[in-house]
Amino acid sequence: MSSTLPKHVTMIRDIIHQKTGPLTRELVQSPGGFGLGKLPVVSQPDRTTSMVCGFCSTGCSLNIHLKDQQAIGLTPSKSYPVNLGMACPKGWEALEVLKAADRATTPLIRNANGQMIATSWSLALQKFCDRFQAIQKEHGNDSVAFLSTGQIVTEEMAFLGALTKFGMGMLHGDGNTRQCMATAATAYKQSFGFDAPPFSYQDFEESDVLVFVGANPCIAHPIMWERVMRNPNSPEIVVIDPRTTETAMQATMHLPIAPKSDLTLFYGLAKTLIDNGWINRDYIDQHTNHFDDFAEHVSTYTLEQVSAKSGISPDTLLHLAKTIHEGKRVSFWWTMGVNQSYEGTRVAQSLINLALMTGNMGRPGTGANSITGQCNAMGSRLYSNTTNLLGGHDFLNPAHREKVANTLRIDVDRIPQENSLAYNEIIDAIEAGKIKGLWIIATNPAHSWINQNRLKALREKLEFLVVQDMYHTTETAQIADLILPAAAWGEKEGTFINSERRYGIVKKVSAAPGQALADFLIFRLIAEYWGCGEMFAEWKTPADVFQILKRLSADQPCDITGMADYHAIDEQGGIQWPLKTGEDLKDNQRRLFEDGQYFHPDWKAKFLFQDSKPMPDPATSEFPFILLTGRGSASQWHTQTRTSKSAVLRKLYPAKIFAEVHPEDARRLGISSDDWMEVSSKRGTIEVKALVNATVQPGQIFIPMHYETTNQLTHDSFDEYSKQPSYKACAVAIRKLRGGSR
Repeated sequence: MSSTLPKHVTMIRDIIHQKTGPLTRELVQSPGGFGLGKLPVVSQPDRTTSMVCGFCSTGCSLNIHLKDQQAIGLTPSKSYPVNLGMACPKGWEALEVLKAADRATTPLIRNANGQMIATSWSLALQKFCDRFQAIQKEHGNDSVAFLSTGQIVTEEMAFLGALTKFGMGMLHGDGNTRQCMATAATAYKQSFGFDAPPFSYQDFEESDVLVFVGANPCIAHPIMWERVMRNPNSPEIVVIDPRTTETAMQATMHLPIAPKSDLTLFYGLAKTLIDNGWINRDYIDQHTNHFDDFAEHVSTYTLEQVSAKSGISPDTLLHLAKTIHEGKRVSFWWTMGVNQSYEGTRVAQSLINLALMTGNMGRPGTGANSITGQCNAMGSRLYSNTTNLLGGHDFLNPAHREKVANTLRIDVDRIPQENSLAYNEIIDAIEAGKIKGLWIIATNPAHSWINQNRLKALREKLEFLVVQDMYHTTETAQIADLILPAAAWGEKEGTFINSERRYGIVKKVSAAPGQALADFLIFRLIAEYWGCGEMFAEWKTPADVFQILKRLSADQPCDITGMADYHAIDEQGGIQWPLKTGEDLKDNQRRLFEDGQYFHPDWKAKFLFQDSKPMPDPATSEFPFILLTGRGSASQWHTQTRTSKSAVLRKLYPAKIFAEVHPEDARRLGISSDDWMEVSSKRGTIEVKALVNATVQPGQIFIPMHYETTNQLTHDSFDEYSKQPSYKACAVAIRKLRGGSR
């Protein structure tokens, strides 16, 4: 009887049967612990396997301890070159958050009464295809889009990007990495010719001067900070940040700059280095272009002018320039304080310029180094088919389209010849009524997107909203028409690529609850139901797709043709790209540009620059404070979709949203710690608890990004090159509401 059923119906039956059984013989018996789940077993010896963590971009390795074929606990891997036996609180609780009662376990669809009710996979997938195809038929292919993530494995990202762009005919799709890493990727592409973070984590231990800009690794990347603490060189640690962050408290020099004065500051530093002859002219002449134009541009940025804008004294600025000059191995590090800015690309490039002009590139302990946010933001940047064509290729390049088409054995006409709209432009297109169907995968924009109320209002503009997630309770899932239940980290396999370009392995060590499926399997099923399954006949498992990605990477700066398979990556302790066919992996801590050759056609890096712009939403008499946002603790992660599920992690951060207020401002307004305050911007008003301390400067407040209401305040301005939102600074007013807690 089953032989007469349609192929997609038998496929879904077989997949559900596979995943609901115990873990696989391949998982338990194979050296690396891989397998999709074909052979149920009754009992196997308990064992331990290792894989990379699924929270942040550090890419720590965790030993997963198995009993009766299920993960029962974990410990940090001691020999892995990333974390060297350490784990942060989130890593220790990585398995615990999988057990939450609100896991999505079956497809849910909204009925005529507005209620979400359980449905079968077959009906859910049929509804998915019928609704999206109907929208496309009426309004065109461009009327449906997707918003993806940096949280799923690379092979799933590639499958999603290929399925949507080549199989389903979508043009527009972007990832939530637009919110964290678009600026760094754009800056590297423009300056180096490719999105190529040059560093290795070993550089944390080899620098004698480390400059952190808009970065708080003590909280955001604690294992990286542990690497800094292992540095034997008694390094100078410089922190440039408006707040006295936890990292600033440990620094040898903290520059509490005025918000968004960083571009002016770094141009002033460049001028000071040039005026004093503290530059490496040989490196500049041999390996860069446009330095003389840059030197002319910064010639007007005197110490006095920079001091007036930044709030940092001329003597301190001169001391910093001298510290950089006297350092033998200087590294510059940045995260969201730079990236999430209306002029972030040029700020990132001002740091790249400082590294280039002083010759601090390509040597141990040097570099202009962007620390990534999400666990697989690098995978998204290279293989999600959003900002790049698969493998770091260019949608606008005919030769690249031809190569990708030949590699995938598809008609080249299926590959779009133009770039997708960026995330914010997709939102604009929804508002304008041009995009009417939206598919959201493993992200929570109803919480995280800037100027949150605007996004929630756009829900009424959509004819059909699909959310694919591991929980059915996220703010975004609650407004969906259809929820597809997805397996989580530890319930599927694939690769992540961390901040230092290292491929690490994710393994299936637990069964997903109920009928939840790996995103990879959901994409396989959608391809069949949509009618383009034959296009992905080779895409049977993540391991198969990894081999496809190797072929796509050939002759690219991110070439990984020398990585044999998952087992080779696992045995090596992860492998950094590039690794070409025939290359010998002599060192598993590798950096780029050791030969001084970059990825532009002339092999040189570019100095890029432009004048600083005023803040889009500056303080006024009505809104006299500047709101700063950022990470609140090492135990919180993004929208708390996962971290809030752990009782241990919840004890490590405040349950109520709070704002840091300077004591001078608090006295003037009659505010004490634990009082409730009203914080208002031009976009909304929220209530927060006051935390009075001097970590912020007068006229500023700080609210962590993790709480749901924070982004009701933020201003939706964007970098002109990266299109990344400027979350970090906007004008607000505050007033006391009442004392005490509630």
